[in-house]
Amino acid sequence: MTSSESSILVVGTVALDDIQTPSGRADGVVGGAAVHFSAAASLFAPVHLVGVIGDEYPIEELVFLRDRGVDLAGLQKKSGNSFRWGGTYHADMNTRDTNHTEVGVFADFQPVLSEEARSARWVFLANADPTLQSFVLDQIDEAELVACDTMNYWISGSLDPLMDVISRIDMITLNDEEARQISGVSNLVGAAKWIQEQGPRYVLIKKGEHGAAFFSGDDIFLAPGYPLMEVKDPTGAGDAFAGGMFGQIARLGSLEREGICSAVVYGCALGSFTCEAFGPGRMVNLTLEEVEERVEELVDLTRVKTASRMGER
Repeated sequence: MTSSESSILVVGTVALDDIQTPSGRADGVVGGAAVHFSAAASLFAPVHLVGVIGDEYPIEELVFLRDRGVDLAGLQKKSGNSFRWGGTYHADMNTRDTNHTEVGVFADFQPVLSEEARSARWVFLANADPTLQSFVLDQIDEAELVACDTMNYWISGSLDPLMDVISRIDMITLNDEEARQISGVSNLVGAAKWIQEQGPRYVLIKKGEHGAAFFSGDDIFLAPGYPLMEVKDPTGAGDAFAGGMFGQIARLGSLEREGICSAVVYGCALGSFTCEAFGPGRMVNLTLEEVEERVEELVDLTRVKTASRMGER
């Protein structure tokens, strides 16, 4: 299998985050959807990262990605400030308040993809303006799987261009609140069905600490979240989830049901690791062996013998 046949393309923010959680505070932490995704996916397969940074970005803190095989040729540097986000998490870590969002040089970002990036087999369009996602889609050659992430901001303010993107992709990842918002259906199964009818073959609904639900036609797969004793910073967990999922899909090289379901479990594992430190701190030295161990723990959480296998009592 050649590099282009196994490689992953991710397009998204490369940011600086100011984060306050019950565990502490960290300012100017490297982050952004493309960084968290790449930190997870690169454990499994080559990744092309496409994004933009400003003058002040500490690029040396992304060396760990380059050392892990991430192609940073698509990371542009422009005069100005990098994308910056600040938030405060509540005690339950499931809700947060956004303190500031400074788009910076990402505001007019329109990347021209390299030949290698265009020919990637697996493509993930991280949460961003749907017009940017559409711009990138126009450059993709013949990817086997194209997915996008989105959020309530775009659902509320850019629904028409978002629906155009959704009609052109194979998979969408979003949380349960966003699935209900975009579909107008309160029941998650019904919401996923409505979204599938708009174009995507697959719908992945992220449920935070409670895991994820994967929908393909009438088929449903549920994966548990990994039970952490302490959550330091959940920022980027959803992007690391997507990176872990895409990484496993790329490693397997197919979209068979069993493979995708295993990829969802790998996504849950990678999302949990991200929560153990501020920014991508836990991911820097994370090994594939540690990931495999956590995946086995997740599988064990749901392993049970049915009555027919235990025998009649």
